[in-house]
Amino acid sequence: MEGIEHITLNVNGINMHVAEKGKGPVVLFLHGFPELWYTWRHQIVALADLGYRAVAPDLRGYGDTDAPADVASYTYFHVVGDLVALIESLGVESVFLVAHDWGAMIGWYLCLFRPDLVKAYLCLSVAFRPRHPKLKPIPTMRAVFGDDYYMCRFQDPGMEDEIAKYGSEAVLKKIMADRKPGPASLPKENPFAISADAKLPLWLSQDDLKYYSTKFDQTGFTGGLNYYRALDLNWELTAPWTGVKVMVPVKFVVGDLDLVYTTPGMREYVHGGGFKKDVPMLDDVVVLKGAAHFINQERAQETTTHIHDFIQKF
Repeated sequence: MEGIEHITLNVNGINMHVAEKGKGPVVLFLHGFPELWYTWRHQIVALADLGYRAVAPDLRGYGDTDAPADVASYTYFHVVGDLVALIESLGVESVFLVAHDWGAMIGWYLCLFRPDLVKAYLCLSVAFRPRHPKLKPIPTMRAVFGDDYYMCRFQDPGMEDEIAKYGSEAVLKKIMADRKPGPASLPKENPFAISADAKLPLWLSQDDLKYYSTKFDQTGFTGGLNYYRALDLNWELTAPWTGVKVMVPVKFVVGDLDLVYTTPGMREYVHGGGFKKDVPMLDDVVVLKGAAHFINQERAQETTTHIHDFIQKF
């Protein structure tokens, strides 16, 4: 962690906290839920040592970045707008993009809206999800996976109270340590299946967990949950991009136990030609055996190697 600098930039009407290290071509890292810039701690140091300027913001709603209260302030247009302004503030014309989970979703829309800003995209965990012209996301997921599906449950305005009941540290520990494949459910009774004897995974120290939990204790989870709550609004607003292909070079890396990758239909899409059709410049798909969702932390060195091997081509 030594040498990582922390700055606050005013971008797109909000104050954004950014961690960065190194000099050279910019590699922009986008975190997911429920994470922070800190999820990229290993890659920031490694890529800086390899001659890159590693830049990792806390996204809108997270950590030390502003968190507007209104769900409507978390559309793809807002968050991609933040990134466009961030890239401009860095003084570069384009960046290498690396993203995971919700960051990956935002990354796909940065590539759709502003492909000129992305030299190449290393995507972790969440493949491109083309907009279906007739199926609104939340009602569709509710019909397929039920009311307890986590994205459906996150629509509940009482979710923050449910998290508070167990505490940030216990909930974060459970989410990050979970290795159960397939669609995640949050039943009404003990939705996070908190267990007193749960152990931390080897890749997550108590100090790491403390960093995350301290920040979420300060900010709460509403900012992160608002991304899920804006899914249907995003569907409405992105109608003009129905059928548009992602026209940047892409490499996709995922763990074979990843809960998104193992959701019914996803593997068929990734490997059956659909993904390549929607992302014509898809260069490679890598599936890491025995790895779960938080792959950039669980398999930090392998992830860094895949990033570097890909971006050095450009």
